Amino acid sequence: MKYKKIGYWVLIVIFTGMMTLSSVLYLSHAPAIVSGFQSLGYPVYSLTLLGTAKLIGVISLLQTRYTLLKEWAYAGFTINLIGATWSHLAVGQPIFMPFILFLVLMGSYLLWKQLAKNSPAKTETRVGGFAL
Repeated sequence: MKYKKIGYWVLIVIFTGMMTLSSVLYLSHAPAIVSGFQSLGYPVYSLTLLGTAKLIGVISLLQTRYTLLKEWAYAGFTINLIGATWSHLAVGQPIFMPFILFLVLMGSYLLWKQLAKNSPAKTETRVGGFAL
């Protein structure tokens, strides 16, 4: 159990660190990021949207109270990374980085679910019928 917890935190820190860096580069409209987005055929204004969404997702993954919020963050990052992988494939660019990040994300998700299954039950907060 201890090793799973350490593994989870190592993977989540690597992933959220990369996503935070990505978010900062997106929000600052770094020239390399802008040219990369244009080479994929995406409009530059989407950098602000994605950068903001990634920051919110990072916060959601690092918090430990609201499991539904964390599930949605995992889903959002999964969609983002599948889309990034597909976009790079479509224009003939390497897919190494989004694919590796996807594997790190999935590893952290699987460890998180195993840890949650083995931890004592917590009381849930309900909002509008949803368990948070």
